[in-house]
Amino acid sequence: MLRDPLDRIGRYRLDRRLGAGGFGVVWLAHDEVLEAVVALKVLSDNWADHLDVRERFLSEARLLRKADSNRVVQVYDIGELPDGRPYFVMEYADKGTLDDRIEAGPLPIAEALRLTALAARAAAALHEAGIVHRDIKPSNVLLRTSSGGADRVLLADLGLAKSLAQASGLTMAAGSAGYTPPEQAQPGSGIDARADVYSLGALGYHLVTGSVPGPPGKVVRPERLRTDLAPGVQRALLRAMEPDRERRWPTALSLAVELERLAEEVSMGAVRVPRRRRRTVLVAVAAAVVIGAAGVTTALVTLRSDAPSVTVEDASGQVSVEVPGGWGRQLRDSGWNPRTVGLSDTHEPGLAVADDLAKWQNLRSGVDGVFVGLSEHGDVRDRVGAIAHTDCHYEGSRTYTGTRWHGLIRTWNACPGSHGSLTEAALTSAGGNQQPQLYVQIRQAAGSAATTDRVLGSIRAGD
Repeated sequence: MLRDPLDRIGRYRLDRRLGAGGFGVVWLAHDEVLEAVVALKVLSDNWADHLDVRERFLSEARLLRKADSNRVVQVYDIGELPDGRPYFVMEYADKGTLDDRIEAGPLPIAEALRLTALAARAAAALHEAGIVHRDIKPSNVLLRTSSGGADRVLLADLGLAKSLAQASGLTMAAGSAGYTPPEQAQPGSGIDARADVYSLGALGYHLVTGSVPGPPGKVVRPERLRTDLAPGVQRALLRAMEPDRERRWPTALSLAVELERLAEEVSMGAVRVPRRRRRTVLVAVAAAVVIGAAGVTTALVTLRSDAPSVTVEDASGQVSVEVPGGWGRQLRDSGWNPRTVGLSDTHEPGLAVADDLAKWQNLRSGVDGVFVGLSEHGDVRDRVGAIAHTDCHYEGSRTYTGTRWHGLIRTWNACPGSHGSLTEAALTSAGGNQQPQLYVQIRQAAGSAATTDRVLGSIRAGD
């Protein structure tokens, strides 16, 4: 509790108390300068004279700021009350927490998997920033309205979080019952990012079954609590909660990708779409992800084709793709730099072809086209799996299996001002060779599943 009944802190008007934790009180507040609703967390008065608790409180704000991700609650401001207690100001999650969402019982399986996958992507962002959360559970996963319509999922409450360097030598046990891996519950064992993978598995288990899992190694199999659970869902969650961390999913991102794939399978199975129709729907959705950075260089070549389709290739002759004739009007053919998606800083063969390449970078424009970039180094699948278009509606991922290429496809639509679709794909040879790999973007103003499949199936590279 605050020592005195305050109605404001600095420029922030305190409207109502949202809750209290072990060390702080969180208020719904109004920033009267920026005219914005925020959440304000202040150290509880009974801890004001404890320097170690004060430092831990401030450490949470620093770690939230360090994460610098739109998947983690953002810190806007930090200050100190006249009595010396620190406070910090955060973005307000207006849709509550996953704890609120499951009060009425387990969620639909596909929804539970998607929410867990989004939480896993948030954890992956922390891990990339060198932070392990150590307390992922439904009450620490927040929901906020986004401009795209779908709720944003945010990780919050880094009160137990540590830098990964510190976590390797932790000597104190911490965490919440049912969500804590064995190595985190045993003082002196040291932890890494896989501790959060365990907690994410427990989170998914709770959302799917409506029950907090038992202690490590004694978890009741989910199928005993929910009989309509697909075997693959059970395997994915139990693998995340393996007591031996060497047997878990190696990263939060790999868990997220698998849960997204399973969510898509469950969704399509739930509506009993015939097999051929199911493939069509998935591919149509897959025409949506890219926009951001093809990294294509050099001059624009204007093409003319009245044929139903046209085959174009890059200047090196190592990459070619067949596209509908209406798409084949402009070509940039001199390659790309894989650094644009987080791979090596090199120059590789690649091309972009579209009806109007000037519109390619603008998500609000309707454009039909394809970018294909070849990479001889690095894991394209991992990079594509980490891409986020937060203002667009994420439709999910699927595994692509073609005659020449296998890989991962991720899909977005309803990007701001656009009714088209965006597809991002990471492809490797169907023959099992891990190199070269392909990064593919497809933009369609009026998405067509059959067109997407034909385009992906026509790509030739590295010959």
